Amino acid sequence: MLPLSAVIITYNEEQNIRRCINSLHELVSEIVVVDSISKDKTKQICSEFSKVRFIEHPFEGHIQQKNYALDQAKNDFVISLDADEALSDELRDAIKEIDFSNPAPAYKFNRLSNYCGQWIRHGSWYPDVKMRLFNRHLTRWKGTNPHDKAELVDGGKAIHLSGNLLHYTFSTVEDHIRKLDYFSTLAAKAYLEKGRRATFFNLYIRPPFAFFRDFVLRTGFLDGYSGFIIARNTAVYTFQKYSKLRQLRLNSKRS
Repeated sequence: MLPLSAVIITYNEEQNIRRCINSLHELVSEIVVVDSISKDKTKQICSEFSKVRFIEHPFEGHIQQKNYALDQAKNDFVISLDADEALSDELRDAIKEIDFSNPAPAYKFNRLSNYCGQWIRHGSWYPDVKMRLFNRHLTRWKGTNPHDKAELVDGGKAIHLSGNLLHYTFSTVEDHIRKLDYFSTLAAKAYLEKGRRATFFNLYIRPPFAFFRDFVLRTGFLDGYSGFIIARNTAVYTFQKYSKLRQLRLNSKRS
């Protein structure tokens, strides 16, 4: 068993959490699940696994929740996953080969996403490199909610491992659209706090360029219909977050 902790944040993840834990269970010495008071069977499923330490903690934001989860781990090295992610066999084998007596400060790997039953290998969704295995004392989650990113605090280089982190995104296009509305609201609020503005460029140029970039420049068209829907929804999300930011700024001025 590796001197490695897995940390996962959850909220109503009964459809995903078992798969995530199963991919980690034989690899790590402990699995820390920080749950935002789920209302489904997430806690019950986690209780079936002896290695899982289940902690309920009110949600303060994706970045804040993930940093809180890091602080709960007992090992110096952690692998941080979302509940809808799982390790591929090849990635699991690559992690087993790491010499934890003389490790790098961090490790990164490609994330391969499944969209409505199809694996997406082009556009902005692949290779989608993520740094998810690292020394927790040298790393913090940063970024802008909901788009968190693990970063080495004092610099340093992450080693790239073979294999894919499997990401099970949306089972239907409707699920994708609902999530876009949720995430665009969070992004707009974060932008407001940072003083960003909904300029003409952001509202009218960024959305169509996002589609062109992902579908044409990054060859999303090679994923066919799914590639088109993903690029289209990326453009919609881009417009939504800036239009919501515009409304928030107008509301703040009126109040």
